[in-house]
Amino acid sequence: NPSSLHTSGRAARAVVEESRERIAAALGSRPSEVVFTSGGTEADNLAVKGTHAARRRAEPGRTRLVVGSTEHHAVLDPAEFLESQGSSVSWLPSDRCGHVEVSGLREALDGQAHEVSLVSVMWANNEVGTVQPVAELARVAHEAGIPFHTDAVQAVSHLPVHFEHSGADLM
Repeated sequence: NPSSLHTSGRAARAVVEESRERIAAALGSRPSEVVFTSGGTEADNLAVKGTHAARRRAEPGRTRLVVGSTEHHAVLDPAEFLESQGSSVSWLPSDRCGHVEVSGLREALDGQAHEVSLVSVMWANNEVGTVQPVAELARVAHEAGIPFHTDAVQAVSHLPVHFEHSGADLM
């Protein structure tokens, strides 16, 4: 237990914190921004459901999510769960190669951004390898005052992933 005060606990804590620092340095974030979960699915669930719930508490009118239509089930399932609980989901279409168009996000937000709690688009598709324009999509979301999440599990170690430069709020 890395929270224990005994010698083994302190040693475990040191390993956890050193790992947090190394991961943060590798991905261009601050150590305080690295949250350990059991894996990508739990992280995506936390990001999607947690952000939606927090935004709805702060602004009850934010009942909609905007999500890429080609997402991994780690994002699709929590979005569909929230939809089954009364929220709505706008699914961003993609072209024949799986790219989400920045103009498509603009259209999904046009005149309705005040209803949206989160935009989520995966960085790289795990089946066909399509890489999304994450920084541009994040910029559009931010212009509308909406947090941007990206599932970057498939991008890390294959593409240059830098949290700060991506513009994402959650990765």
